[in-house]
Amino acid sequence: MGQLKKVFQVNRQGFNLTRGLVIVGVMLVPLIVLSAINQEKYWLSVSFGALFVGISDLGGPYGIRFRGMAEVGAAGGLLTAVGFAIGGGPWGVVVVATFAATLFSGLTLKFGVHRFTAAVLLNVWFLIAISVPAGEHLDLARSDWRGQALAWLVGAALWITFTLVVWLARGRRDQSTHIPEIPADRSVTTLTRPVILFTVIRALAVAIAVAIAFGLHLPNADWMPVATLVAMKSSLEQSMLVAEQRLAGAVIGALVATVFLLTVDNKHALELVIIVLGAFAASFRAVNYAIYCAAVAATVLIAMDLPHPTNLAAEGHRVLFTLLGVGIGVAVMGLAALIQDRSARAAAPAP
Repeated sequence: MGQLKKVFQVNRQGFNLTRGLVIVGVMLVPLIVLSAINQEKYWLSVSFGALFVGISDLGGPYGIRFRGMAEVGAAGGLLTAVGFAIGGGPWGVVVVATFAATLFSGLTLKFGVHRFTAAVLLNVWFLIAISVPAGEHLDLARSDWRGQALAWLVGAALWITFTLVVWLARGRRDQSTHIPEIPADRSVTTLTRPVILFTVIRALAVAIAVAIAFGLHLPNADWMPVATLVAMKSSLEQSMLVAEQRLAGAVIGALVATVFLLTVDNKHALELVIIVLGAFAASFRAVNYAIYCAAVAATVLIAMDLPHPTNLAAEGHRVLFTLLGVGIGVAVMGLAALIQDRSARAAAPAP
């Protein structure tokens, strides 16, 4: 019970309503505009493009901010194109691409924690991108990967333009980051052998989850890779408490997503649910990491299944596959603990 209390310990001073309202605007405005022109199929790409580029905004001089946001925008556009292009195709290609994307996101730790955090977010988006065409049984010719990639870039450009206008309106002064909880470190470091080994194992775990979901053609297993990624430690240096909070968040998020997908059968209402959950996650980021992870997981899982009809049996299968994904994540966390233990012993001075 003591450890459980630590996992859900609340910091009331960390609540940030303003940040949540910004997320509502970022995701709601594209929804209204795209609904008006009957192009809602691009909403996820536009809104997540703006959202993730916004999270990657480092703060400080605008030149540095622009380069960082542009990097994330370009990388996200590429992942969007690849994800929507291959999602409905041969499962082996999807597995290899997932392994490569997850491995690369882990190795970005070399370029600082800030870039690493942005890469992990893009990794989550890639899992959404491969799941949408697969769930709709869209092949390369019908997946509209070019349009989806362009939509992501439009979302990224909208956020960058917004920050430029604000910067000019404030007299070209430096601006602090929107999410101070995310470390701003972007210094280049050397990746140790244990860190590289953990990164490879982590990429293999997500690839195995994708192989099970796509290779066996299980229609409700698309939640498993996301659960695996969310439940695992992001890096070898991450504390066990944070890993436990991610684990709890993955399970709670799956249950929350299941409730909404079962009780809300209107697509527009589910889109509003995604917006509210995204705003909730942003507002509670510094209140409790487990609650934040639960809101993020629920947002992502609902987004993945937004185009798909659902029923009680389907949601039961999704929760089951989520638990399987969490199990894979727990196994990787166990390996991470062994790697950390061996690293500590190797670094300890001889008696």
